[in-house]
Amino acid sequence: MTGYVCDMTIAYKSTASDMPALTWIDRWAPLGLRPYLHLARIDRPIGTWLLLLPCWWSIALATPGWPDPILVALFGAGALVMRGAGCTLNDIVDRNFDGQVARTATRPIPSGAVSIPRAFTFLGLQLLLGLAVLLQFNLFAVLVGAGSLVVVAVYPFMKRITYWPQAVLGLAFNWGALLGWAAVRGDLAAPAGILYMAGILWTLGYDTIYAHQDKEDDILIGLKSTALRFGENTTTWLAGFYAGTIGLIGLCGYLTGLGWAFYVGLGFAAAHLAWQLLTLDINDAKGCLARFKSNRFFGLIVFAAIIAGQII
Repeated sequence: MTGYVCDMTIAYKSTASDMPALTWIDRWAPLGLRPYLHLARIDRPIGTWLLLLPCWWSIALATPGWPDPILVALFGAGALVMRGAGCTLNDIVDRNFDGQVARTATRPIPSGAVSIPRAFTFLGLQLLLGLAVLLQFNLFAVLVGAGSLVVVAVYPFMKRITYWPQAVLGLAFNWGALLGWAAVRGDLAAPAGILYMAGILWTLGYDTIYAHQDKEDDILIGLKSTALRFGENTTTWLAGFYAGTIGLIGLCGYLTGLGWAFYVGLGFAAAHLAWQLLTLDINDAKGCLARFKSNRFFGLIVFAAIIAGQII
C-alpha cells in the first residue's frame, strides 16, 4: 500500500497521467479500498453516464408518460457496477500495454497497487453485484442482459486485432437500449433495435474523439483505433456518425408516436453534437477529453426530449 501512495504522488505531479489528482477517494475512502475504487473508476463518472444513458433512453421510449423511478434507479446502480467491472477487466487484459503509456502507467494494476489475483476477485464481486441488479427484472430482460457478457468479454482484445474497437465498444456500451425496453415491455421491438444502432454510431463518434488522446502511444506499442484509421478525416467520419445518431433517434420517436416536444429537444441535442464537430481539434488532447465528456449532456438532453415527447 505504501507503494501505491508513492505511485499516486508521482501521478499527481505528472500531467500525462489519467489518474485525477486528490479526488474524494484519496481524501475520504479507507486506505485499503482506494486502489480498488480507482480501478473501478468510481471517481470518473463519465463512463458510467455513457453506459447508463442508452438504458434511460430505452426505458423512457418504452414507457408512456413518466419512466418508472425504480427502474431508473436500478439501471443507475447496474451501470455503476458493470462499468466498474468493465474497467477492471480492461485493465487486467491491458496491464502490459498500460505500463508503456504515460497516461495509464499509474493505474492500480500496472503500478502494482492491485495484484492480478486480487483484481480477478474484485471483478467477480462486481459481476455478482451486477447479477443481483439484473435479477430484479423480468425473465426475458435477464436473458437479454446475460447476452451482453460475450461482447463485454471480447472488447478488451479488439484494439489488438482491428482499427474498429470503438464499434465493439458501441455494441457493449449500448446494450442497455435493448435491456431497458425488455425490462419495461418484456419483449424486443423495432424501436429498441433502432435505438441500439443509434447508440453504436454515437459511441463511434465520442470514443474516436477520446482515442485521439492516445494515438501517438498506440502507434508506438502497436494498438489500433478509429482515431488512427480516420486520421485527418476524423471530423468527416464523425459528422456521418452523429448524423446517423440523430436520424435514428428521430425515427425511434416517430415509431413510438412521441409528441412535438421530442423533436424540439432532439434539435438541441443535434446542436450539441454540431458544437463538438465545429470546435474539435484532434491534436489537442485536453480539448478532445472535454468534448468526449460533454456527451453526458447530449445524452441527458435526449433523455429529457423523450420524456417530454411522451408527456406533452
